[in-house]
Amino acid sequence: MLTETSNRTLDSGRVLHEELEIPLTPGTARRWIRANDEELPELLSTARGARDRFKAGVITYSRKVFIPLTNLCRDYCGYCTFRRDPGQSGAHTMTPDEVLAVARAGEKLGCTEALFSLGDKPERIFSEMRETLRRLGFRSTLHYLEAMCELVLRETSLLPHPNPGLMSAEWISRLAGVSPSMGLMLETTNNALLAAGAAHDNAPDKIPARRLRTIEEAGKQGVPFTTGILIGIGESPDDRVDALLAIRDLHLRYGHIQEVIIQNFRVKPEIPMYNWPEPTRGEMLRTIAVARMLLPEVNIQAPPNLSDPDYENLLDAGINDWGGVSPLTADFINPERPWPHLEQLEQRTQAKGFELRQRLPVYPEFVQPAMGKSTLLDSKLSAVVGREGYARSAA
Repeated sequence: MLTETSNRTLDSGRVLHEELEIPLTPGTARRWIRANDEELPELLSTARGARDRFKAGVITYSRKVFIPLTNLCRDYCGYCTFRRDPGQSGAHTMTPDEVLAVARAGEKLGCTEALFSLGDKPERIFSEMRETLRRLGFRSTLHYLEAMCELVLRETSLLPHPNPGLMSAEWISRLAGVSPSMGLMLETTNNALLAAGAAHDNAPDKIPARRLRTIEEAGKQGVPFTTGILIGIGESPDDRVDALLAIRDLHLRYGHIQEVIIQNFRVKPEIPMYNWPEPTRGEMLRTIAVARMLLPEVNIQAPPNLSDPDYENLLDAGINDWGGVSPLTADFINPERPWPHLEQLEQRTQAKGFELRQRLPVYPEFVQPAMGKSTLLDSKLSAVVGREGYARSAA
């Protein structure tokens, strides 16, 4: 266990000298996530120290294409602009030709990741999706996703990273054969957000216990996994700590959490939560810093496009990764927030004193655990992994 000396100014003006144990205890995490403005510089400094012990001097990103396989979804989250109902403007399920065209275009631009995003099991409530799947020759959205991951894997040099929502043990195993890593945002552990009018009202796949079960099953199978929390959707600071602790507990048990994303809610005019207050920059920085100190040896990411124009300041809170950044496709989850140009991302990262390095969808330290799931995946992964486990083009 690491310790950091902390000089914390109390309300009385007296300075308290204490040893901060890293990883933080739950109680200490709950105190620090409410740090006041005077305490914030100390909190950020301690978090940076924890980050620098983990990966000093390097900030990573994944060059990706965003493949929105289908935006039909059975969940109705109050903050989402991605999902559609059949017949609604913009509703679309990609064909195999469309999937391959996007992947090949990304390949020409040096991308190594095909990020598959899709609604959760839309065929359960939409006959139109069932008909689309029948026409394409598949029994379910997950069968179609598996086939499209394999298509991209066979026909391009890109590595799929699927985010399909809740998965059974069988589906985690099947998708692990065609993707080196996968993900599911925990978002929150607060069941109150399932109530009428709350962020997860009418969203059966956002029940925290079900999401934790999926993340745990991935751990049992040794699948490198990305998860994270969404802040500003009605949860409290303590709720954020509770969600991070739930992630930490699973990682301590299975060692499979390759990345934790701290994502901030952004208002959009067309969502039910259009008049909801966004989390402040201070809330974002405090949450990132506490995440770093709770999970000092896990990659911590925050999306730069959701903190524009001053996203480089997120580095001050202890992140070591910018996530997937695309030179080709938009962020279909937050289309009003374009990705930063890669040249700008590198310049701002270097100005903060870091080297920007391109990684694969699976992090360097998880490349070996990703192996052995299928011969095809092993051969494709070996072809693109370079020095120290980063993308070969960046080695």
